[in-house]
Amino acid sequence: MPTSIANNAVVDPSAQIGDEVEIGPFCVIGPDVKIGDGTRLDNSVTLCGHVHLGQRNHLYPGVVIGAEPQDLSFRGGGGSVVVGDHNVIRESVTINRGSEKDRNVTRVGNRCYLMAGCHVAHDCMIDDHVVIANSTMLGGHVHVHEHATLSGLVGIHHFTTIGRYSFVAGMSRVRHDVPPFMLAEGSPSRPRCVNVVALKRKDFSSAVIKALSEAHRLIYRSKVGVDQARELLRGNGQFLPHVNELFDFIDHQQEGRHGRARELRSAA
Repeated sequence: MPTSIANNAVVDPSAQIGDEVEIGPFCVIGPDVKIGDGTRLDNSVTLCGHVHLGQRNHLYPGVVIGAEPQDLSFRGGGGSVVVGDHNVIRESVTINRGSEKDRNVTRVGNRCYLMAGCHVAHDCMIDDHVVIANSTMLGGHVHVHEHATLSGLVGIHHFTTIGRYSFVAGMSRVRHDVPPFMLAEGSPSRPRCVNVVALKRKDFSSAVIKALSEAHRLIYRSKVGVDQARELLRGNGQFLPHVNELFDFIDHQQEGRHGRARELRSAA
């Protein structure tokens, strides 16, 4: 199928449009935009600034990608947004471009699903297979690791890290890093249990899930301390690679300020 551009879409001649791209009515595409093969823009989509969309993405009405950071200290600059392949970005999602305070780029990985009304602020990094439900807001410099799920109406504090295979329940207020494999909930959110449902769906073994559950019990319920919990798990033969990953994450979290490892970048 050849590339299709609606007559009333505004596409700058300098924009790079791939093959089999569909651009619907009232879309506005700036000069520094690159759209990969097979990507579809339904209608009223705005791509401004330096934006690179990969292949086979589907953008629904009202999406705005590449606008300036919503940061009072922003003084202009050539930041960008890079979006991977096979993503679904639903109605009225906004993704701001990166700033000079960080890597100067906002990134979205592959096969992510961003539901209606989400906001992804400047310098965020969203890895592959991430699901973000309706009206969830990511502050600047947030990093969401692969296979994480954020429910609706969640507020994520800037410089927060969301670990892989974690789940954040709806209407939570996330001020601290969410460790991998955990289910977090509350205002402020806390790791309530292991994200068992997702781990089973992804074929994690029962031994791994049991070891992670014991780690959660020791750290967040018994509160024996990270070092003692590590030794107890080693003594029980449960210090498996995924458990080690959990403890590494917590170690880095404690090195940062306010329970956020990425605050080290802010301090630097």
